Amino acid sequence: MRYLTIPRLTRLALPLAIAGTLMATAADARSIRYATGYAAQSIGAVAGDAFAEALDEYSGGELTAKVYPQSLLSFSETPSGVRDGLADSGLVLTPYFPAEFPSTNLAAEISMLLELTGAPAETAGLAYAGAMSEYLFNHCPECTDEFDAQNQVFIGGGGTSPYFLLCNKPVRTMEELQGKRMRIGGAQWSRWVESMGASPVSVPQHETYEALSQGVVDCSVHSAPELTIVKLMEVVSDLTTGAPGGVFAGVANTVNKDTWGSLGADERRAVLHASAVLSAELSWGYAEAAQKNMKTADDLDRIEIHEASDDMKARTREFIQQDLDAMAATYADKYDISNASEMIGTFKPILEKWVSLVDGVDSGEALADLYWEEVFSKVDVTRYGQ
Repeated sequence: MRYLTIPRLTRLALPLAIAGTLMATAADARSIRYATGYAAQSIGAVAGDAFAEALDEYSGGELTAKVYPQSLLSFSETPSGVRDGLADSGLVLTPYFPAEFPSTNLAAEISMLLELTGAPAETAGLAYAGAMSEYLFNHCPECTDEFDAQNQVFIGGGGTSPYFLLCNKPVRTMEELQGKRMRIGGAQWSRWVESMGASPVSVPQHETYEALSQGVVDCSVHSAPELTIVKLMEVVSDLTTGAPGGVFAGVANTVNKDTWGSLGADERRAVLHASAVLSAELSWGYAEAAQKNMKTADDLDRIEIHEASDDMKARTREFIQQDLDAMAATYADKYDISNASEMIGTFKPILEKWVSLVDGVDSGEALADLYWEEVFSKVDVTRYGQ
């Protein structure tokens, strides 16, 4: 698998973040409390800082933000915290809340569609983030209604780098895959593992290191940044790219609906522009971490990097096709989404378009501009979120 050398998103000037929730200051600036469950200095926290910097820039200093990484609200607390105004804005991981965001999660859960588009590994997450944002803003009223029910307004998404196999033994072929115990981080990957003749194991991310080192699991289905985020680089010996694929895209940047309603049109536009920067920084950050980690792993004598066999790839594509029909039926039965098939059909061409749009994007700054020009700038701020 080839990863591009990707520079970090160019930073905007760092503003002075003013504590408090939409409080007027002597300079008449208003400050927004932004909560993220990501730890300080992490990819997600850096994206939050980029949001604050861009908000100050694009509002001409009229709006500022105070970023609270893993302090004001945890990931499990963010939806209710933003809903109730404990934070004005925050990053919601929608798969953590299946009953509250079923339509949104349907779009996020079909990310293995990327394997049917020929999307390069280095830009897969960038494409999915753009597709998710366009789909939710313009084509999924059911999705935006879900956020409305939580007293929130969706203002952008994000995507990780592709998921593949991080193992403590070679798993390159269908034969080697049989019976392996695999840590999974999402329903789609669990179904893939079972369909391949292996066993999915539910292990919290922070316990994956111990599970791999002690042989509780043979592999973890993860993205490359976790090689350093969870220090899996220390306990894996074999990496297999090319399967199962897909990205984690259940990422929603949101703003409290009352906060959104209190902003003028220009201020809302600045918030959306800053959120486009956050979407780019988050997605680009994962892409950058992936290429760095894969290079580091390739340089280590104790780690071997393999490509999934042609048979495993073919079986994976067959699974994806079958799983789409099964998912539509499951979401209809479990969440009463009667038009799930139509929703998937609407999303497919949007994703295919974005795979082409991000081809050749060579910087994080260019990605932020692309998100803004293609999607965020076209949102009617006088009507959206009302």
